[in-house]
Amino acid sequence: MPIIVNIDVMLAKRKMQSKELAEKLGITQANLSILKTGKAKGIRFETLEAICKVLDCQPGDILEFVTE
Repeated sequence: MPIIVNIDVMLAKRKMQSKELAEKLGITQANLSILKTGKAKGIRFETLEAICKVLDCQPGDILEFVTE
């Protein structure tokens, strides 16, 4: 898939664990894992906004387009 999800990169930069992010977002660790692995078919802007607020980043820091 040409869209790469870089949540792990931002978590490492913020020295935060997935569990903590999931708790702050109010989502399950399983759903966060689906997002992190790129297996999600979509993401709500509301969720993307919450991730950006918690990780203090921009959507472009989370999502990356790569040509195949």
